[in-house]
Amino acid sequence: MDDASHILDAPLAAIDMGSNSFRIEIARIRDGRYRRLDYLKEPVRLGSGLDENGYLRSDAVDRGLATLAAMAELLRLHEVREVRAVATQTLREARNRNQFLTMAEPVLGLPIEVISGREEARLIFAGVAHLNPSDKPRLVIDIGGRSTEFVMGHGLKPGAAESFGIGSQSMTQRYFGQGVLSAEAFRAAQVAAGAEFEEAEKIFTPDRWSEVLASSGTAGAVSALLAAQGVTDGRLTPSALAWCIERCVEAGHTDRLELRGLKDERKPVLAGGLAILYTLMVQFRIDEIQPSRAALRQGVIFDLHQRRKVSLGVDASDVRDATVAQLQQRFEVDVQQANRVKHLALNLQRQMLPDLADEEVRELAWACDLHEIGLMVSHHDHHRHSAYLLDHLDAAGFSQSQQRRIGELVLGQRGGLRKVEAGFARKDFAMVLLCLRLAVLCCHGRHHGAKVKLHVQRDRQGGVGLSWGYDTQERGLTPAEQRTQHLLREEVSMWLKSGLLVLYWTD
Repeated sequence: MDDASHILDAPLAAIDMGSNSFRIEIARIRDGRYRRLDYLKEPVRLGSGLDENGYLRSDAVDRGLATLAAMAELLRLHEVREVRAVATQTLREARNRNQFLTMAEPVLGLPIEVISGREEARLIFAGVAHLNPSDKPRLVIDIGGRSTEFVMGHGLKPGAAESFGIGSQSMTQRYFGQGVLSAEAFRAAQVAAGAEFEEAEKIFTPDRWSEVLASSGTAGAVSALLAAQGVTDGRLTPSALAWCIERCVEAGHTDRLELRGLKDERKPVLAGGLAILYTLMVQFRIDEIQPSRAALRQGVIFDLHQRRKVSLGVDASDVRDATVAQLQQRFEVDVQQANRVKHLALNLQRQMLPDLADEEVRELAWACDLHEIGLMVSHHDHHRHSAYLLDHLDAAGFSQSQQRRIGELVLGQRGGLRKVEAGFARKDFAMVLLCLRLAVLCCHGRHHGAKVKLHVQRDRQGGVGLSWGYDTQERGLTPAEQRTQHLLREEVSMWLKSGLLVLYWTD
């Protein structure tokens, strides 16, 4: 087996930090076949640990950290080198999420990506599409603890996606407090869910799909309950869900809820999940939903496997590259200028940081591709507009944290350095930012075919020397070169005043 095949077959891992549970799955994808190697699920209930002001309580934080420590040990046991840890709605909401991540990442030993709702939907679809293949147009629904995702697609390609800020846990907390299960509470919960979903009715119409699948814990729990009770073979229908709701009302309280096939860990959030499921089936005129064992974590692993193939040169298809191209088109980016800046920035990076991690090189390239999207808003301070857009756009394939890192580079492409001061705490950030800034300055004239003669070299103390490669026959500067050198000398002065990096001329 050659090296590429050996790497392609190596195990991958996904950590899903959901609102109800934290899950880790370790798997291998070989010849397109998915094989689970290990799995761990812990009911952390991070979502129920949010207080009335949106802060994670200390007990929820402690449960989360203890679970991540156990998962880190599992990764060490299996010697997994490629892992993605993704966090969903609770950490999208939590006002103290940065404090939690600061504690959690050292415990886990790797970065945690907070992903957007639409990115979550895309990854869920990837898991379902690979593990439940079909040529039919389909709608995939995922009801989590604090959010519900809808995504349509065909084959392996996702289409329209949306995320709603309600889930089994949050709905239960709000309408079934103290465990009371009443008909009035179910009606109120259904009205609230219907109001939340209403804006999507014209997007996810029945004529656009021919089958519906549901992933995640809520659908799986209800499916198992219905099958165990002999109500259906596991399929979800409006009448079957109505039967479940009636049994809940008969019990009157969560503590008295005894239904064959219902696990104890699911009882506390069953009512909220049922209210959401029943509402969306009626509201979107869904006759039947098939449960799927695939979920977010499998989608993350398939996505990670695809990234691995791209890095090995086995495949050139990275969804993030397609997203960047779409954003360039959407914001009418001058692609030739973006390519000029990218070509020079990556050339400077190879001179100054030849061992920079592949993912960081790609982030620099994407920053170059998108550094001018803010021109669509205004020419004045366009770098600030560009950074704002990158912080808030739904960008398929990118986590929120990766978008923020790219946005930070874009924000720092020009002007003072104080506005990106926090980034300098990260290793190599100063050098990567310098590559972008120098490239933007050298390409400021947008000259087609212009030859940039700037050279850079790092010294032993970590400083960077700049030099200009003159023609051997003529040492004179063109007017354009004179303007570029003026800007570069101002850049040298700015870095020296900042004290963040030693930048100087060598000629």
